[in-house]
Amino acid sequence: MSEDLLVMSGITKIYPNGVMANDKVDFSIKAGEIHALMGENGAGKSTLMNILFGEHQPEEGEIFLEGNKVKIGSPNEAIALGIGMVHQHFMLVPSLSIAHNIYLGMEPRKHGLIDIRSMVKQAEELAEKYNFKIKSTARVADIPVGMKQKVEILKALARGAKILILDEPTAVLTPQETQELFHELIEFKKKGHTIVFISHKLKEIKQICDRITIMKNGRSMGTYDMEDMDEKSISRLMVGRDVIKTIEKAKAKPGEEIFRVEHLSCINEDGKHAVNDISLSVRSGEILGIAGVEGNGQTEFIESVTGMRKDYKGNVYMKGRCMDKLSIKQTRRAGLSHISEDRMTLGVAAEATISDNLIADKLGEEIIGYGPFLSGKKITRLSGELIETFLIKCSSEKQPVSMLSGGNMQKVVVAREFAREPVVMIANQPSRGVDVGATEFIHKKLVQIRDKGAAVLLVSADLNEVMGLSDSLMVFYGGEIVAYFEDSSKVTEEELGYYMLGIKKQSEEEIRRVLHE
Repeated sequence: MSEDLLVMSGITKIYPNGVMANDKVDFSIKAGEIHALMGENGAGKSTLMNILFGEHQPEEGEIFLEGNKVKIGSPNEAIALGIGMVHQHFMLVPSLSIAHNIYLGMEPRKHGLIDIRSMVKQAEELAEKYNFKIKSTARVADIPVGMKQKVEILKALARGAKILILDEPTAVLTPQETQELFHELIEFKKKGHTIVFISHKLKEIKQICDRITIMKNGRSMGTYDMEDMDEKSISRLMVGRDVIKTIEKAKAKPGEEIFRVEHLSCINEDGKHAVNDISLSVRSGEILGIAGVEGNGQTEFIESVTGMRKDYKGNVYMKGRCMDKLSIKQTRRAGLSHISEDRMTLGVAAEATISDNLIADKLGEEIIGYGPFLSGKKITRLSGELIETFLIKCSSEKQPVSMLSGGNMQKVVVAREFAREPVVMIANQPSRGVDVGATEFIHKKLVQIRDKGAAVLLVSADLNEVMGLSDSLMVFYGGEIVAYFEDSSKVTEEELGYYMLGIKKQSEEEIRRVLHE
């Protein structure tokens, strides 16, 4: 490896609310390396990379690229310098083809019109250069999530990226897709590309990265050769203590059936079956996990059973009561809590305060006032208790949620949903984009409410999470249940991957046991 390709020196970033996100941070990467960037939520790693990509401007500090001082005022300037970023949430146009997404805004033209044939040819040549298997004429809406990840990477490469920032690139991939991506990233490295790999998965970081920079409380804790670090030492530097990787929980003691779904089906916006005749039940004191590659009906299923959509066939019952015609407010009053998969769209009101978000589902309840009259003292007391209990890093309960890190936003959601001690907890991607310390905290809370008798339905694209937390486990593929394991400890990660990819499928007789019949 050569000397430093890029150096960020003394980077300081202070947000308008006074929060110091980066405090004189030094960060450097070498040409042709895969460099891990890790840290707890709110540690400042995303801010640092957003500064490198030109999305934020620092108060202090300098950036040097190949020995030359540069000022990166916007993402366009970053791209011109050969810096690309693939965000955790894909930025693709579903209705357009893969080729069009790759070259969006820079399409080849002929006689003033987009030259589709040339664009497709260029996309295929680019994919072939990096050993990506894609069908460039396919519509993005019709391709699996692993392929969308590749399109995002190719989009950055098409714009000349030599330094590629990947934010949680494996969050929604199967083990097989992850290994395929790693093989491709190693090929990038061989071709001279440099990769910054942001992840919370210690096992993956150890597998693929050459060096690691760890951040804590807005400061760098140092840069280390990966071969000199083990998972415990990385965790200790990140959170100041050892993190328990194995989810500690006693064996489940399921009680009576609490939550039941019968023959649920619904159609997506393309007129296709998103969910096809799914039945399941969850008992008190049990965590039932749903594994699956994103886009296989999980979102539509959860939207239906939580009352967010009503255009489904079938029935949903909670403690024997049919929930189909109830409003979301009535569903919540009946004891259902919901951690949604998209915290920004469905989980929080970003411009509202932390306290407003924490009480949003409690309006009209005595805990925050009497009837239509709100009590400022009660709201402040409740918010303070939840902030303390759920370790939300903030300046005060009056701080806008938009000023929090992604992980602390997630803690606001989790705090609100756990506050009423639910009868049924629907937890959809509860720790997505959350660091190891916060993930451990959320996992403990889910086990605690299970042990208090709640029925927990867990949906997660993270196999470590869904396998470690679940007492029983099922797999969604193509809007159907393709596998069910009454004891989640009896299935391996590799075998689960085969069901998630549709390579294997259990018989209907095996799956019928999901109804506990």
